[in-house]
Amino acid sequence: MQNSIRRVNPRRPFTLNADGLKRIVLGQTGGDAEGSMAAAVHTQVHQLSKPLRLAADTVTTRCLLAVAHSDRGALDEHARQAVAAAALLADGATEVVLLVFGELHDDAATLGADRCIVLPQYGGHLFAPEAELAALRALIEELQPAHVFIPDNGVAASDLGRRLGAAEADSGIATHVVEISGTGLAAYRQQGSLLARRSLARIVLLEVDTVDARLPFLGRGQTAESLAAALAAAAGKAASSSAFLDLGSKTMAASQMELDEADFIVSAGNGVDDVVLFNSLANALDAAVGASRVAVDDGKFKRDKQIGATGKTVSASAYLAFGISGAVQHLQGIKDCRHVIAVNLDASAPMIKRADLSIIGDAQELMTALLDQVRQARSVEVGL
Repeated sequence: MQNSIRRVNPRRPFTLNADGLKRIVLGQTGGDAEGSMAAAVHTQVHQLSKPLRLAADTVTTRCLLAVAHSDRGALDEHARQAVAAAALLADGATEVVLLVFGELHDDAATLGADRCIVLPQYGGHLFAPEAELAALRALIEELQPAHVFIPDNGVAASDLGRRLGAAEADSGIATHVVEISGTGLAAYRQQGSLLARRSLARIVLLEVDTVDARLPFLGRGQTAESLAAALAAAAGKAASSSAFLDLGSKTMAASQMELDEADFIVSAGNGVDDVVLFNSLANALDAAVGASRVAVDDGKFKRDKQIGATGKTVSASAYLAFGISGAVQHLQGIKDCRHVIAVNLDASAPMIKRADLSIIGDAQELMTALLDQVRQARSVEVGL
């Protein structure tokens, strides 16, 4: 009976009715060419149901600039929110321009951008702060944006935003912004005990969840290749005289990485009986090893492998869980994982509901089959 249970994917393509409610079209598996084509059609219908914020012939007199770094061609939720903030504050005579460091495969129109400038040679894979700053300043000089919106994420974007604020001290900068409107903003001060308000600064670094990235409209989504070439030239000139030299990245075995830094994690729960087989699969996939609290308490794994509220909180791009039912504490530990794949015999387990892809089956059988596939694909012998 469990194998006959069908789970409706809440993320499948949908349309919006007049009341703003989602309408998910049932009967589409998306597993074959016909299903994929139907999914694409419904996605397009959903996109077309949103109006353009600016008509094609609208004359703009000012612009708002959003700056983001991509990760493997996509913007994370925090970066999307920074673009959405610019789009929500723009009026009918204002263009929203998006500058992306790194490749971009996302639809700029869906993000709310009217014009998009992509510099794929930069981004998270390259440490070039002076080159990125030179490109950003060149764009600001060209467009003279009223405001610049950057996610305050504690890494590359935050560093770039503060460098920009130091280079253009007269412009004014606001960091850790948690509220924003067309006239002002607010940020917490004195260790979060005071909410300070001020007028809207020209350079705004937004905290996560300041705005909702889901927009009720679309941007024009135009690309500016000629402008991107000019910015790349300015960045290249700055890079040639930079005091920094990027020596590249060093590949480290997944087993040597801390769980909170791993990008791919294979995790075991109480449903995993063959630990040797599980570890062999993790080695073959070059993935870090994690475990649920129950598996750790049973002595199958060391305590530093425990994932959850009482263990490690992880943010891997892919999280593959074998035999984990999904206690609240464990789900709390994987809340920031991008893609979750769950293998479990219980179709009603909380982990199955959380997963982006669920496989109802025996963990040992799935691990054996997957290990065989990995060996064939990589032509590498992995000893059990």
